[in-house]
Amino acid sequence: MKITFYGHACIGIEVSGKHILVDPFITGNPNAAHIDITTLKADYILLTHAHNDHILDAEAIAKNNDSVIVASYEVATYFGAKDIKYHPMGIGGSWQFDFGKVKLVSAIHSSSFSDGTYGGNPAGFVIEGEHKNIYISGDTALTMDMKLIPMRTKLDLAILSIGNNFTMDVDDAIICADFVDCDKVLGVHYDTFGYIKINHDEAKKKFFDAGKDLMLLEIGESITL
Repeated sequence: MKITFYGHACIGIEVSGKHILVDPFITGNPNAAHIDITTLKADYILLTHAHNDHILDAEAIAKNNDSVIVASYEVATYFGAKDIKYHPMGIGGSWQFDFGKVKLVSAIHSSSFSDGTYGGNPAGFVIEGEHKNIYISGDTALTMDMKLIPMRTKLDLAILSIGNNFTMDVDDAIICADFVDCDKVLGVHYDTFGYIKINHDEAKKKFFDAGKDLMLLEIGESITL
């Protein structure tokens, strides 16, 4: 399983010969100006919620790749109305796709489209594929529901929002890593704009002191599980 960071909360996943893109916000992110969305492959696009900094490029990339949007019912059908293929899900539900199993899990946040359309419940994802399992928190506060995840799935990587103000901060993300029983963490949702700037060295040290590994990838950089 290959994981690529495309800035903000956008992650690319290559697993079982399929390409998955999570929360594509690229053309609106000056830090990701070197990423050309027309070159991105996406058999599936997973969306955690409807905010513009998570869905901005979903329609263009989906139409370019004939992708399937996987999201909450409200978000999925919103894109379905734009003649995009979709798979709707509800919190707590799971589905076996051709690349692996996906479960939609709870997140504490909000969700609405920029045109004011209701965006359903915000969510995170647990993905099980190629004997590697990952958790994508989405935008969320720290919640006790996170403790439910390792009861069903042993994680190899937790992809956690760490930027504070709108989501967990670094300290809460460390507690989250304890809750989901995963010491290998990829940080997302930081530095894109002023409200969520973080001190990289301080963040990494806090995770290290807690016995955990925090990765802060450069945009376009990849890791393999």
